[in-house]
Amino acid sequence: MAAKVMHAVQYDSYGVGAAGLKHVEVPVPTPNKNEVLLKVEATSINPVDWKIQKGMLRPLLPSKFPFIPTTDVGGEVVEVGANVKSFKAGDKVVAMLNTLNGGGLAEYAVAKESLTVTRPAEVSAAEGAGVLIAGLTALQALVNPAEVKLDGTGPRKKILVTAASGGVGHYAVQLAKLGNTHVTATCGARNFDFVKSLGADEVLDYKTPEGAALKSPSGQKYDAVIHCTTGIPWSTFEPNLSANGKVIDLTPGASAMWTFAVKKLTFSKKQLVPLLLIPKKENLELLVRLVKEGQLKTVIDSKHPLSKAEDAWSRSIDGHATGKIIVEP
Repeated sequence: MAAKVMHAVQYDSYGVGAAGLKHVEVPVPTPNKNEVLLKVEATSINPVDWKIQKGMLRPLLPSKFPFIPTTDVGGEVVEVGANVKSFKAGDKVVAMLNTLNGGGLAEYAVAKESLTVTRPAEVSAAEGAGVLIAGLTALQALVNPAEVKLDGTGPRKKILVTAASGGVGHYAVQLAKLGNTHVTATCGARNFDFVKSLGADEVLDYKTPEGAALKSPSGQKYDAVIHCTTGIPWSTFEPNLSANGKVIDLTPGASAMWTFAVKKLTFSKKQLVPLLLIPKKENLELLVRLVKEGQLKTVIDSKHPLSKAEDAWSRSIDGHATGKIIVEP
C-alpha cells in the first residue's frame, strides 16, 4: 500500500475554519508494528477537531502542520503491523486514532491495535465512528465521577444532562437511563421530542427562564450534572445540586478550573469535577456491544462525502447538530 496515494483533507495553519481545509493527494500511511492500516468507511467530527484548528490546544496540538484532522473512524483492516495479533485484513473495526497524529479525514488511516475493536455486522461504520470520543466521554463521566451503575443496580441518582441533543449529550441521556436514574435534560425547543425519545424524564428549554436556571420541573436536586456545553456559571448550578452534588465539566475553561480548586480547598461537599477523557479499550468494547444490542443508538445528524468535508466542518462549528456529524470517503 505504501507506494499508493490517497485523497485526504488537511489544514496547514491555525484559524480560518472550513475555508482552511484543503483537499490533497498524499501517500497512504504505513502501519508500525503495533498498528493496523484501515480503509476508512466513516469518520465523525467532534468539536475538539475544529477547536484544535482554532488553536485552543496550542502548542500541544496539532503536533505538526500540515495536519489531517479527526480521530474517530469505522472501517476495514487492509494491513497489520508485525506485532498485531487481534486483527487481520478484511476485519471490520472501529478505532480511535492517535490525537497527536489525527488522520481520519482520509481514505486510509493507521490506528493502534490497543484502541481498535471489532465491529459486528449489526453496527454500521457510521454508528461505530460516532460512538468513540462522544460515547467514551459520556460513559466515563457517568461511571466514574457520577458513580452510576449501568446495570441498574445501586442507589437511584438524579442526573442533569446539559445540551442533551448534541454528540456527547445524546449518549449521556441513553447511558444514564441504563442505570437507576431520573434524567433531566436541557436542549432547544425543537429537540424536545427527540430528547424524550432517548429516555429523558424531564426536558428543559434552555432559552426559557426556568431552563436557564436549570430548575427541575418536579423539584429534583441533581446528584450529578453531565455538563456538555459552556457558559453556565457555578452560581446557576449550586442551588440545584443535592448535598453532595457534582458538576462534571466536559470542556472546563479557566473559571471552571478556579471553581474546582476553590471547592477542593474549602472542603465543599458540592464539587466541580473537570473531566479528562482517558480512552480505554474495554469501554469502547462495551459501547459497541450496547449499540449492537440496541441499548444505545448513534443518532446521525448528517452525512457528508469526503469531497464536501467543509460542509461537515461548518455544521459542527455551527453548534446545532442533533447527534453526530459523519464524513464518508
